[in-house]
Amino acid sequence: MHIAFVSFETVDHRDTETNQRFQAVLELLRDGGHDVHVFCAQFWPSEESVFERDGITYHGVSTGLDAQTSFLLRLPFVLARFGPDIIHANAQPPKQGIAANWGSRLARVPLVVEWYGDGGVGDDRVTRWATSQPDRIVAPSELVGTWVREIGADSEQVTPIPNQIDTERIRGVAPGERVEVVYARRLDEGANLESLLLALAEMRRRSWNAVIIGDGPEREYYEGLASDLRIEDRITFAGELPREDRIAVYRGAHVFAQTAEHCVFPTEMLWALAAGCVGIVEYHADSSAHELVEGWDRGFRTTSEEELTNAIVSAGDLEYRDYDDRFAAYDERSIRERYLDTYRTLREDAGIL
Repeated sequence: MHIAFVSFETVDHRDTETNQRFQAVLELLRDGGHDVHVFCAQFWPSEESVFERDGITYHGVSTGLDAQTSFLLRLPFVLARFGPDIIHANAQPPKQGIAANWGSRLARVPLVVEWYGDGGVGDDRVTRWATSQPDRIVAPSELVGTWVREIGADSEQVTPIPNQIDTERIRGVAPGERVEVVYARRLDEGANLESLLLALAEMRRRSWNAVIIGDGPEREYYEGLASDLRIEDRITFAGELPREDRIAVYRGAHVFAQTAEHCVFPTEMLWALAAGCVGIVEYHADSSAHELVEGWDRGFRTTSEEELTNAIVSAGDLEYRDYDDRFAAYDERSIRERYLDTYRTLREDAGIL
């Protein structure tokens, strides 16, 4: 399939969760053998407007991020000349969704918009207008889908497609040392790691150990809190770890705890659950993590430190695993097929053979 991805800003401009998700999607389609082209602001030093890297072709619609108006004005005509089978646009900034819609009309192909929701969903006039444009909006979770519907999207317009994992990669990594509890996230103001530390402190008389994966501006504070709670000797602050090392920790761990206050999709938790961990989620209104454990006998949803402590204790009665095939539906091959099914359905609905 000939796919035109539209993203004014890319991971090469700014490494955000939204841009990471968009990059992951286009690489997913590339790995499936599809012809992937990205229409963006130019980020490469060459004067050439087209740049190919790792099987993906990038088209510089504008010379840089300081030329957004030029990008928006040129985009519809550039897309029409390209003649894609489908147009798949990043929702941020909202105006590019409107410009991409004009491009889809000129090219007479459907428009899909990827709405990740990192940083929330705006409720201004332009965002609401942009929401009404695409044939389909893809969200990573029911939480983000609800946010998008609340600003005007139709229910049938929104399709949740989660982040993907690589189950073969998980099975290919040997389990690490046995650990009772693992937590993984950037240690910033939204990490809410104190909930887990306070819960663990209530278990001083029990035998346990924990690993905290991740780094960030609040790491020193959390290390100090662990010391104040007199549990620092049982906790390893591992810092940033490459994917294989994380998988090894997850395969050796019994419980993965998710306490972050804001999470549009709990990707690290998904890797850990597929690697056999029991999942414990502290519920927050702006987190979708509870969606992964609802209705699952190896998942717990909590609302307080006391409930979190009780859940960790109860999880001890469940068997240790180092892989769980329940999460095979999140494998990259399955997620790729969900995107392709979305594309095919939209083309069929539009009468395009």
